[in-house]
This record gives sequence, C-alpha cells and structure tokens, in this order.
Amino acid sequence: MSTVIMNKDKNVSNHHQKLTLAKFKPKQKIVYQTNNLNLWYDDVHALKNINLSIGHQEVTAIIGPSGCGKSSFLKTLNRMVELVPGVRITGDITYSGKNILSKSFSVEELRTQVGMVFQKPNPFPKSIYENIAYGPKIHGIRNKKILNEIVEHSLRRAYLWDDVKDRLKQNAYDLSGGQQQRLCIARCLAINPDVILMDEPTSALDPNSTLQIEELIKDLKKEYSIVIVTHNMQQAARISDKTAFFLHGEVIEYDQTNLIFSNPVDKRTSDYINGDFG
Repeated sequence: MSTVIMNKDKNVSNHHQKLTLAKFKPKQKIVYQTNNLNLWYDDVHALKNINLSIGHQEVTAIIGPSGCGKSSFLKTLNRMVELVPGVRITGDITYSGKNILSKSFSVEELRTQVGMVFQKPNPFPKSIYENIAYGPKIHGIRNKKILNEIVEHSLRRAYLWDDVKDRLKQNAYDLSGGQQQRLCIARCLAINPDVILMDEPTSALDPNSTLQIEELIKDLKKEYSIVIVTHNMQQAARISDKTAFFLHGEVIEYDQTNLIFSNPVDKRTSDYINGDFG
C-alpha cells in the first residue's frame, strides 16, 4: 500500500513527516488504490502519476482549483470518464483488490457497487417512488413489499422520508433543489453500494440545504466510503477525514484533513487554502 506526498519543503519536521506517512491504521481496509494513474484527453495530460489510497468508511475530500483534475479523477473511480471521446488511461486502479481497468472487469458490476451523485440534482422524470425503485427493479427485484421497504429505508437514510412519505406518487421535479439532491442520494443508496462518489453535490444548493447534505454525509460514512470533490474549503474541513490537494493534474499533498488545514507540508497547499490562488 502506498500513498503520496509531493514534498517540496526540505525543512518539514520529522514529527510531521511521520504523521504524514501514518495515514492509515495498520489494519484499516483500503477500498481504492491508484498506482501511477495517468489520464489524457487527446493530447492534454489531465492526471499525472496519481497514487492514492482511499480508506473504508471514511470521507475523502478532493480539493483544488478549476481544471486541476478533480472531477476527472473521481470519474475514473467508476470508469465514467471513459465515456469521453479521446480518453486514454495508463496505470492501475484497484477496487477491493481487483484492477477495475482490466478488460475482464465488469463495468456494470462496478457501478452497482460504486454510486455517483452529481453537481446538479438529476432526478428521473418519474415519481418520487419510481426514482428510488428504479435501480432495484433493474436488478430484478419485483416484489412490491420488498420494493416498498427499499424505498422507505433509502428515503429515511437520506433524511427525506418525513418530507415525502405522503406524496410518493408526486413527480420528483416538484421537490426543492435540496430535496432533489437528497432524492438522488437515496436513489444511489437503493442499490446498496459500498462507495459513494460525489461531484460538488452542494454547489447548486442554498446554505440550509448544504448543511443538510453535509450532516447526511457525516452520517452515511458509518456505512459507506465517500469521495467528494468540493471547491468549498470550509466544507472539506467540516466533513472529511482525509483531504487530497490536486494542482495541474498532480496530487500535491494528501493527509489527514486536520493536518492539511492546520499545518500543510507544501506551500502551494497553504496558498490555495488561504485563498492566494484558485
């Protein structure tokens, strides 16, 4: 197992270096490991030698300025990035010990275990109930009682059941923006994934809805591993266990979130967090 810190400061204390290297408890389960991951969009080298380990039942925040590779990295984790024409990938991505870039690895199987929540809420043009039941139905569940249980459980886990329990037949588009995003999270939970990927899930929401999503994320990590891309430094500090700072397609620094924000190793990390660029 390897993790990367690109340390440009030779004056870092030995104590901090030891903390930096001790990111994972010896027996902690690693969900994802990327090894020398590179990605190109035609001739544009978007990800450069990414080596990251993502721990089980933790929130990992990916921060960095626009165009630094955050979303590209996130979309490699469920291979959605391959839908973009001209993409080329080298290196390895192991999920639960299996190389997901192998031709023998099933993308369909991967996406049942790794859910995705996007920047803007994207409910299906269906009822609230059918949005949640869609995934289980695709996977062959037809028993109405079981579907009802899945819908209720998923909506409860997403803090939405009390808001919608009396209007499950209503169109999902009638919900507020924050409710729609929680509905999308509930839809993701309905297929019982191991990992949830979130690409700036609160950027289009008001402060109150953002707070609700953040509280939900902190609760969900008791059962799921979560990777979240965010431009909001305060959000990353509030909800994540570890933070990776990306710049120009590289991981500049990756560590416990409290260390990244209180005592970063690399000056570029400090400058970004302090708003000197980005």
